[in-house]
Amino acid sequence: MEIQLWRSILCPYELAVKELIVKFEHIISEHRENDLYSPIEQVSGRVKSVASILEKMQRKHIPMERMEEEVEDIAGIRIICQFEEDIETVASLIQNRSDITIKSEKNYLKHVKQSGYRSLHLIIYYTVETLNGPRKLQAEIQIRTMAMDFWATIEHSLQYKYKGDMPPHVAERLTNAADAIILLDQEMSSVRNEIMDAQNSSQMQSNLVKDILNNIENLYRVSSEREVIKIQTEFLRVFHTKDLKQLERFHRQLDIIAEGYRAQAVYHDIGGHQPGKGCIS
Repeated sequence: MEIQLWRSILCPYELAVKELIVKFEHIISEHRENDLYSPIEQVSGRVKSVASILEKMQRKHIPMERMEEEVEDIAGIRIICQFEEDIETVASLIQNRSDITIKSEKNYLKHVKQSGYRSLHLIIYYTVETLNGPRKLQAEIQIRTMAMDFWATIEHSLQYKYKGDMPPHVAERLTNAADAIILLDQEMSSVRNEIMDAQNSSQMQSNLVKDILNNIENLYRVSSEREVIKIQTEFLRVFHTKDLKQLERFHRQLDIIAEGYRAQAVYHDIGGHQPGKGCIS
């Protein structure tokens, strides 16, 4: 097959991977912007290389005319979660989307591979818009924890090195490592609530600080430099207390002051009276 033909075949899959990555990253952003725990920690993707496609077709005896139907993972998305419990949550998020249809599921969490590999695989249909109209494509989504991903990356490298003929002593150590990964995920799940609370507090503080700094920056345009410096100094004092409740209270008071200046600007524009200024105490 000519290179140009391969490019035309794979181009829509590259578009699908880019779009899916953006959509899953938006899910992460939406959760964090709303001070919510995100079940997705990170997402990545790839389009299978021509060599890998040909190797799979040869191994599974797939004819060229059936390539796009039978090679289901030409486009691949990998979603990494912090906890094993998050995997089903992410699968449900995907199932409830109107732009993705799940074709099939391979649950290697309930049915662990002999090597020790664990992950949840979803084969999906996803439609992209091309110059020739909409194209409904297949893609594989792998959902796993960070610990599972670490193990799978090592296992893949060893399989590549030994060409599928791994020495018994290496395979045994890999199996032992897989058992250790299961224990690690279980241990992390046991403190999941504490970790989530800590991360939510950190994200909430980050969002508050971003809003406060944005308000302070806007005040420079409408207030005196002396007053803004006073507010900024008070913000730094509150921030260094590491007290989230104090920071929330400061944020509310600053919102009131900023709203007062916005109202003042409106009154000024229509020639009305100026409202009184506020101060943070």
